[in-house]
This record gives sequence, structure tokens and C-alpha cells, in this order.
Amino acid sequence: MEEQKTAQEAVESIIHDGWAEVVLNRPERKNAINGPLGVALTARLAELDARDDVRVILLRGAGGAFCSGLDLKAFNEEPPPAWVGEFQQIWRGAHRSLFNCRKPVIGALERYAINGGAALAIACDLLIVGETSFLQVGEAQIGMAAPYNLAWLSLRHSEAAMAELVLVGDRQSGPRLVELGFAQQSVKDDQVLATGKALCERMATFPPGGLEQIKKGMRARVQVSADVWFDQFTQATSSVTAPKPKSMAQAPR
Repeated sequence: MEEQKTAQEAVESIIHDGWAEVVLNRPERKNAINGPLGVALTARLAELDARDDVRVILLRGAGGAFCSGLDLKAFNEEPPPAWVGEFQQIWRGAHRSLFNCRKPVIGALERYAINGGAALAIACDLLIVGETSFLQVGEAQIGMAAPYNLAWLSLRHSEAAMAELVLVGDRQSGPRLVELGFAQQSVKDDQVLATGKALCERMATFPPGGLEQIKKGMRARVQVSADVWFDQFTQATSSVTAPKPKSMAQAPR
């Protein structure tokens, strides 16, 4: 069995002056999602959201890539890791923390964000992408549902914009993501992190409390809890028969 990073190691937080980074820290697996990563992401977001000295959060992946989706190798290990049976609850917890986060979350999408990784990118309030980076919600091509992608897309975007992304399931590169409104800025690939950090540094200078109040106002139209919101989409797609995870496509090397 492959050695697993602990939850504490799987996602790191780095504190700066007025802002912080949340780093998906499994570069040896292209920051693929497993149970410890989900647990750690929940904890890191909650910790930073509670800090008065953090006004903005940058979400990124270690090693020059955002997230390749589920770690299929880990899910198919024998014997199964202890967290497998609880993964649905773990993953809901991570998305609940993103939904409830009072601080703006800026995403820095380097190289790729695929399927479950795409949901994390779409969950960000603002997204910076590389010119050749891509986001892919590819579940339609393998007969699976994408409930968390659908939940975040429905929260932020129109059905027309969603359709191109989720019904065909092809890769969408940085410039096209900006055209569709899924990303705010496409920059040279080696400038994604610098651009995201510069934006966080700028926003961290804004008067205290203002960003939280604005984000609260932006979300005021959604008069339900995170769990009620996500349940709409997990229940609506529950009849989809999913193939075993090992058949899902993964990130390019």
C-alpha cells in the first residue's frame, strides 16, 4: 500500500500579512483528492476563516498544478484505506467549508483542474488561470454525475454557460474560461501564482470587515444552508449509475 500523507500534511496553510494560502500538498499524486486531503482542506479553511488577521485566501496546488481529481489509485487499494467508507461525508465537509467561508477565496489554476478538482476551482470566488491551463468537468463522457460541480456552477453561473462545460465535458483552456465567465483573468502560465498573490496582497489592504460584508451580501439570495444547497444536486443525480472509479480519466503527465 502506498504511504499516505497525514491530514495535516495533505493541505498546508501559509500565513502572510492580511492574507493566507491554502495549498493542496500532494504533488507526487498531482494533488489528487483522497480522504486525508478532504479532511485537511476542511480544517485549513475553518482555521483561516476564524482568524481576524486573514482577509483573503488563495487556494492553489503544490508543484505547479492545481488538482487532477480523485486519486483513483488510492480508492482502489487493497485493502481499502480506512477513510474510503467515510469519503462522501469527508468531501461534503470540504465543500461545506468552502460554501461557509466568509473570506474571499481566490483560485490559482496552474496546468489543470479535473472533475473533482474542477469543483474546487469553480468554488473559488475569483479564478486566475494560465493560458494553457485547463478546467475539465468530464463526468458526462464516462456516464457519471458531477453534483458538486453542478452545485457550484448553479450558484455562480447561467445554465447556458454551464452547458458547454458539463454536457460535452471537454477541456476548456484559460482564455475560453475567461470568455465563458468561469475565470476572471488568463495570464502566462508562469505568472499564475504571482498574479494570484498580487491580487490577494492588494485585497488584504482593503478596510477590515468590508470584504466579508460584501461576500455576505452576494450570498444573501441563497436562503438555505450549505447542506441543503448541495443535497439538491446530490439527490437529483443519485440515479446516475457510476462505473468504478478506476475507469475515470486522469490528468496528463
